Amino acid sequence: MKIYTKTGDDGETGLFGGRRVRKSDPRVEAYGNVDELNAQLGWAATLLRHLPLEDEFRLIQSDLFTLGAELSTAPDAAPAAAAKSVRIAEVQVERLESLIDQWEKDLKPLKNFILPGGSSGAAALQVCRGVCRRAERSVVRLAATESVGSLPIVYLNRLSDLLFVLARWVNRQEGIDEPLWTAPRS
Repeated sequence: MKIYTKTGDDGETGLFGGRRVRKSDPRVEAYGNVDELNAQLGWAATLLRHLPLEDEFRLIQSDLFTLGAELSTAPDAAPAAAAKSVRIAEVQVERLESLIDQWEKDLKPLKNFILPGGSSGAAALQVCRGVCRRAERSVVRLAATESVGSLPIVYLNRLSDLLFVLARWVNRQEGIDEPLWTAPRS
C-alpha cells in the first residue's frame, strides 16, 4: 500500500465511517491538534530518555491515538463503523490524575507564576502543554456544534495539568530552578 492516496488532493478527507469533509472542518482541526500534541510528546520523550518516564509517555501517546480515533469518527457514522470506534474511558482520566498526584508530591507548592523553560526537556513539556491547551480549545469548539463526549475535553484538561507538573518535576530532577515570572512594576 502506498502512503499517498491522492484522495485528499482536493482539500477533503474522510472521517471514520465514510463521510468526507473539508480539511478545515472543526473535527479535522480537533484531531489534527491531538496528532500534533502526540508528535510533540514523542519529541519531548526523546529529550527525557534519561528519566524514568518512557512507560508513561507511551501510555499517553496511545491514549492520544485513541482520542484522535474518537474525534475522527463521524457522529453520523454507520452503526457498524461506530461500533468499531475506540473511545477515551474514565480509567484513562483517573490514571492521569494518579500521575499528577505522584509527581506533584515531590514539588514545592507554587507561590509564584513560573515561566516555561529551565531544562530543554522541561521546556519541551511546556510546549506540549500549550499544544494540549490548543487541542482542548478545538475540541470545545467542535463540541459547540457537533456531538462530542465529555471525556475528550476532560482528558485533555487533565493532560495539560500533568504536562505542567511534569515540566516542574523534570526541572527539579535536573537541579534547575524554575524561572519565576516577575510582575512589571509601574
